[in-house]
Amino acid sequence: MYHCPLLEHSAAGMMGSFEVVRRVLSSGRLDRERHWDDVYTKRLASEVSWYAQHLERSLAMIKTVSNPSASIIDVGGGASSLVDDLLAVGYEDLSVLDVSAAALGVAQERLGNRGESVTWLVSDITTAELPADRFDVWHDRAVFHFLTSLRDRAAYVERARRSVRAGGHLVMATFAPDGPSRCSGLETARYDGPSLAKELSGFELLQQERSCHVTPAAIEQRFVYSLLRKL
Repeated sequence: MYHCPLLEHSAAGMMGSFEVVRRVLSSGRLDRERHWDDVYTKRLASEVSWYAQHLERSLAMIKTVSNPSASIIDVGGGASSLVDDLLAVGYEDLSVLDVSAAALGVAQERLGNRGESVTWLVSDITTAELPADRFDVWHDRAVFHFLTSLRDRAAYVERARRSVRAGGHLVMATFAPDGPSRCSGLETARYDGPSLAKELSGFELLQQERSCHVTPAAIEQRFVYSLLRKL
């Protein structure tokens, strides 16, 4: 079987115990919410295809462009352990947004009291109401590539431009051009760094890295990690 190597650099439980901000989703977004809630209520977080015990590559990119005083939002963070690892290295101003309350509940239960300082946002990123100039780093692993409509991508970019401070950064992981065309029963879009940057007007590409994620079912998925800066 072909082994996908790592390439070098180039150019979500305990809902009642935490303050969770729930945004009202329009009817067009309710199916998305139900889909991801269904995923996390029927399967363990460690069984979904995108599961990784630690997001080392994401953490490394975040640390290269910020320090523990930075304000960070993890878009689609759900049950991911990135928030755990950011807390462990001293980051304090953390927000985790996900359309699935069930996914966020997994992370909240895992963190226990350590999660009390985190802002938990239950919202669809295409309709989320985020404050202007709030975040130094916007992290997204495997959300943007599910937005296959122009309308949804435009709504996503509008929110990133509004809420990321000038000079702030996006750390984004999407399926690579040779990555899966479908995931979790949904169609996906696929990007390299330059094609992603074309979608993200107002941001410049600083770096891209290819990566191979091996799913819990031992299937290889090609990703591209892109680091961008707000102009």
